[in-house]
Amino acid sequence: QRAQTDDLYGAAVDPVTGEQADTNVQGEVQQQLDVLCNTLMLRAFCSSSDIICAVASEEEPLPRSCADVMGYHYDNIFKSGEYVAVFDPIDGSKNIDASLPVGTVFGIYRSPDQGVRDDHGKGWSLDSFLQRGTRMVAAGYCLYSATTVLVLTLGSGVHGFTLDPDKQTFLQTHPNMRIPDVGSLYSFNEANSREYSEPVQNFLEKMKEAGKIGGKKVTSRYIGALVADVHNVLINGGIYGYPSTRDHPDGKLRLLYESAPMAMIMEQAGGAGSTGYGRILDVLPPQPKKKRRNDENEIDNDDENGKSFEEEAGKGIHVRVPTFLGSVENVFELDQFHKYYGGDDE
Repeated sequence: QRAQTDDLYGAAVDPVTGEQADTNVQGEVQQQLDVLCNTLMLRAFCSSSDIICAVASEEEPLPRSCADVMGYHYDNIFKSGEYVAVFDPIDGSKNIDASLPVGTVFGIYRSPDQGVRDDHGKGWSLDSFLQRGTRMVAAGYCLYSATTVLVLTLGSGVHGFTLDPDKQTFLQTHPNMRIPDVGSLYSFNEANSREYSEPVQNFLEKMKEAGKIGGKKVTSRYIGALVADVHNVLINGGIYGYPSTRDHPDGKLRLLYESAPMAMIMEQAGGAGSTGYGRILDVLPPQPKKKRRNDENEIDNDDENGKSFEEEAGKGIHVRVPTFLGSVENVFELDQFHKYYGGDDE
């Protein structure tokens, strides 16, 4: 068992050539657990029932129909699925080799087409994925740490479950989870603080100068994995932030399968999720231009700027947003700093 575990450490390697696997669509070097967990998540969503018709993953450039995942022609039972799933199979994979916590994030949307509308020959409809977070029907994350914890919302509160390794069953251990209205914990990567915008820098300075918030001493905790850091904030109260920087003006967290699911969980637990200028769940991913017909009445995939449907679709699926999650009073205060120090630009 130890040998099998050790085989999952380090960067993914091609089993035939022995060379390091390609980077993913984000330009990040894939770890072996990235590849394995992506495969497991694809199959888990697509093989359990015919409810999910298509999936989108951080590790894939475009969504995939469940028929494609399972190796079938798309014109089959999967086409009747009413939902699509989005997920990050392993968040914080850089923590793997150091045996630090990692996690999985996912969200479920109802397809507006009530099944697959194959309008691009892909076996899936982009409209099913590029929706506001307010249209999400379920969201959750799984934290792999000292214990394995599943936190889930179906839109009516948040509940936590802990894996019993002997029974291989999740037991409800955190019913009706609620985040405190205000907290003294902040979770930011302060190594990047000089790259943050003026509103964020001022907000962090004010927190540290305050000394105490809500009667508790201000504390900083940053693990480097979204799931682990947000779970800590959810339990103890406070704020998690991955702001924009000079090099990454939109931040680094992906809206569809990281920020939006986490924002839904936070809101259902009595907290808030914001970009600094507005609610995360209200953000609409970029919509690709519709296909048009050329003079020969043939479908033209490219717009006037030469961008293909695949490029535009990938941009929408993997769009990034600055992300702040946590106690409602902490997030509100951060929004006020953006209002007064951020000028008119978002």
